[in-house]
Amino acid sequence: MKAVVVQGKQKGYRIEEVPDPIPGKDEVVIRVNRASLCYRDLLQLQGFYPRMKYPVILGHEVVGTIEQVGENVKGFKEGDKVISLLYAPDGTCHYCQMGEEAYCHSRLGYSEELDGFFAEKAKIKVTSLVKVGTNVPDEGAVLVPCVTGMVYRSLRRAKLQKGETVLVTGASGGVGIHAIQIAKALGAKVIGVTTSEEKAAFIRKFADHIIVGSKFSEEAKKIGDVNVVIDTVGTPTIDESLKSLWMGGRLIQIGNVDPTQIYQLRLGYVILKDIEVIGHASATKRDAEETLKLTGEGKINPVVAATVGLDEIDKGYEILKDKHKIGKVLVKP
Repeated sequence: MKAVVVQGKQKGYRIEEVPDPIPGKDEVVIRVNRASLCYRDLLQLQGFYPRMKYPVILGHEVVGTIEQVGENVKGFKEGDKVISLLYAPDGTCHYCQMGEEAYCHSRLGYSEELDGFFAEKAKIKVTSLVKVGTNVPDEGAVLVPCVTGMVYRSLRRAKLQKGETVLVTGASGGVGIHAIQIAKALGAKVIGVTTSEEKAAFIRKFADHIIVGSKFSEEAKKIGDVNVVIDTVGTPTIDESLKSLWMGGRLIQIGNVDPTQIYQLRLGYVILKDIEVIGHASATKRDAEETLKLTGEGKINPVVAATVGLDEIDKGYEILKDKHKIGKVLVKP
């Protein structure tokens, strides 16, 4: 089959012919319906993910249809539409038994220790699988593991209450445009922040308020008390994000566009304003299932900037880096 393979650290990727995967006893093989490009891919290619094993197939977001089932697999069958978590938990440890699979000591990451999903077929451990209902389109399902389910979990960790105000930075990005929708679905009032006047009109379809510009904290305060910030950018926006929060606010830090930059956090500011900083990166099965439900109900609508084939992966990454694009870039093998 055809796949996007990374041969070594900072060696880029190549489109190669590789053997079709064969499921182990506790695995399935899926036909990939959709995969998704992510800014994390670019950071992996730059060498910022030290756990990566090489060679490895790139891509960590997928929805597909089961074609083969390992002999020990129960609860899944050929023809089922499924998504995978970003990682494979062992399913037996203390955290897994609590439903907190993201904290499993033995977890293995797809596109890191395990082959990912930029391929025609993929092998997935049964502990990673979540069924997708017939009412959920592929474009909505593929966003769950790394975008919608991930954001849903972050707001659960932040104990978001109905009626609270959530500010989202990078509001036109693949994470931001969907974070707005999730916060709205959970009953929040949402402020979308963008640096592009051109994108503001589109973001306005989803957010209650729009702020255009890199200095947004004062404008946000005029709108009202900001209780939660979802920062999808990182060091360029974190200072304004913190300044935006009212007392008792929660900063959910998802973005990290430049891992080489260091942010100097003023502890006094955080302490005196009683601010909680939540670093966040992934979802559990519970989060995936609940987010798939919201998607199936039409409360989360996937925003897709483009869909490319495996042979067009270069084009896909150019679109991903294009500051004019809105939403996610998908791969259809």
